[in-house]
Amino acid sequence: MVIRVVPEGDERDKDVANGIRYAVDNGAKVINMSFGKGYSQDKKAVDEAVKYAMAHNVLIVHAAGNGNENLDSIKNYPSRTYAGGGQAQAWLEVGASGPNWARDLKASFSNYGKNSVDVFAPGVQILSTITGSKYEKYDGTSMAAPVVSGLAAILREYYPKLTAVQVKEIIMKSVVPFPHHVFVMQHGKQVPIEFSELSRSGGVVNAYAALKLAATYPVLN
Repeated sequence: MVIRVVPEGDERDKDVANGIRYAVDNGAKVINMSFGKGYSQDKKAVDEAVKYAMAHNVLIVHAAGNGNENLDSIKNYPSRTYAGGGQAQAWLEVGASGPNWARDLKASFSNYGKNSVDVFAPGVQILSTITGSKYEKYDGTSMAAPVVSGLAAILREYYPKLTAVQVKEIIMKSVVPFPHHVFVMQHGKQVPIEFSELSRSGGVVNAYAALKLAATYPVLN
């Protein structure tokens, strides 16, 4: 289902919270959130909605953002970390990868973070629908997050007894690692950094590998 929570500008926290609750109440098992901002006016409301989703076995997939910044060092909302302590366990933070399996694999714009971003997914020149029944190619972590949401939906369709946390675990464990460094712009200079240091999983999602891994998982009766 499509739920609009972002007007022409930054989203309001109350709209985000209401959107999450509406999705959960109407049967969503995966929620894609391709938006973000640097300040949260009513984080408590969003936190309570995220906790509501966690309590209903829902996986949240969130775009990491397009500022080429280290999320371990800056604030980015909504976030998995609750204001009162603790974290949402069924939450995937997604960075964007490019089409070349080379040292520019990380999309130049994508945020990253060894402790804050979970996986990378294709986010450069992704074909998407636009108004007027047309298609256009776009770049952004808002393109990458839906790739992961789609993979999560496939897993939950084929293996409906998997929990949201298990689906997250499978996606992260089945990534394809890139055993070389990429370049990240820092202080106006291109700095080499190991791709494995840009996220918790250290790799790019792989649907085939995820489905193979899911087939080995014990599920609840």
